[in-house]
Parts: sequence; structure tokens; C-alpha cells
Amino acid sequence: MARIRHYSFNGYWAVWTALFLVPLALFALAGAPARPIRAATRLWARGILFGLRHIVGLNYVEEGREHIPSEPCLFVANHQSAWETLAFLVLVPDVAIVAKRELVAIPVVGWFLRRSPMIIIDRSNGREALRTMIEMGREAVAAGRSILIFPEGTRGAMSEQLQFKRGVELLYGKLGLPVVPVAVNSGLYWPGGSATRPGTIVVSYLARLAPGLSSTEFMQGTERVIDRELDRWRPMSRPVAETVDA
Repeated sequence: MARIRHYSFNGYWAVWTALFLVPLALFALAGAPARPIRAATRLWARGILFGLRHIVGLNYVEEGREHIPSEPCLFVANHQSAWETLAFLVLVPDVAIVAKRELVAIPVVGWFLRRSPMIIIDRSNGREALRTMIEMGREAVAAGRSILIFPEGTRGAMSEQLQFKRGVELLYGKLGLPVVPVAVNSGLYWPGGSATRPGTIVVSYLARLAPGLSSTEFMQGTERVIDRELDRWRPMSRPVAETVDA
């Protein structure tokens, strides 16, 4: 049954995404206006979350939204599945997500993400990736947008301890933004290479950090606190993984 739901959702994803070919063509003719494209991207993401909820039975809840400031901030989140990449387009409107270049190669979706615009980096060129991340991050903040980064650099398993790449410290130091650490347990329900399964993903926004902290204080306030929050769900990771793979 889980496989049927999974493949049904994949079909829904393909059809829903194909519907955006028409607005893509219209936006391209209109010179790719950023705000309407961001609105369309959020609509696409809402449709995907709708499909997950009604086809797979996968919903989500948020905890700690009071930690999100009214001004732009830097969201630092763990990364376990594709879910959080698309969900944050809805959870934090107008967010600029630091994403790998491979993401914009996805048909239709990639066109919208590049022009939203997201902060697209080439991880194979470390120095250039850092420069792009900082320059585009500053442009996004100047436009009143928050930044979201997954500093692990790739998806990790729930059972793994977090290990952030050092680029997030540089971004924090250069942008001078308050930081909201975020813990997401999506790997319990949509692990890489496995079928989606029903349940409720928790998005936990943790206590906000001020700008200007030392590297040690910053890492303790992000990597360590997110890791501790994930300990809430780590005992569940083994039996859930076995259920998904069955």
C-alpha cells in the first residue's frame, strides 16, 4: 500500500509540475519578473504539500514560530530529504534558499527556482561558491528577504550526528543577521532513495541567536542545538526505516 501511495504521488507531482509550463512561457515572454515567479513557485510548493497530505498521508506541524523575527534572518537547518527544500518556500515566504546547482536542472521547477531567485552555488568550485553565496545573500537581504542554508552540504540520515561545512560561519559573519536554527525530522518519512510514508513531519524553530557571535558560540548555538533537538526522534529512526523499505 505504501508503494502504491508513493507512485501515485510521483504521478501527481509530474502532472502538477507540467501545468506550470504555461505560466513559465508567459513569464519568459514578460521578462521573468521575480515577484510573480516567486508567487508561482510558492503555489507549486503548496500543491506538492497538498499531494503529500492527501495521497501519502504526510502532513507537518511547526513548533517555535515565535523565534522567527519580523526582519530578515538567517535560517540554519539540518537536511534529511527533499521535503524541506520545497516546504520552506511555503513556510517562509520570499525566502532565498542556498541550493546546489543540480537543483536547477530539474525540468520546469529549476527554471522557477533560478529566477525566484534562489542562491544557486556550484559546490565543485569552493571559492566561487562562497563568493556567490555572500554576494547573492547580500542582494536578497537588501530586498528584505531571509536566507535559508542547509550547512551539511548534502542530505544526512537521522542517525548521523550533524557536521556543518565551514561556509555557514562565513555567511553568518558577512551578513550580520540574527540566526534561527531549525531542526527537521523529515528523514523519518521521506528518506533518500525510499518511498514516502504517512506521518507528521515536525519543523522545530529553536531559540534565536544574535549577530556578532564568535565562531565557537555560533557553532554551539546552531549545530549542537539542532543535534540535541534531533535526539527527540533518533530512537524512532531504525524501526521507521525498516517499515519504509519493506
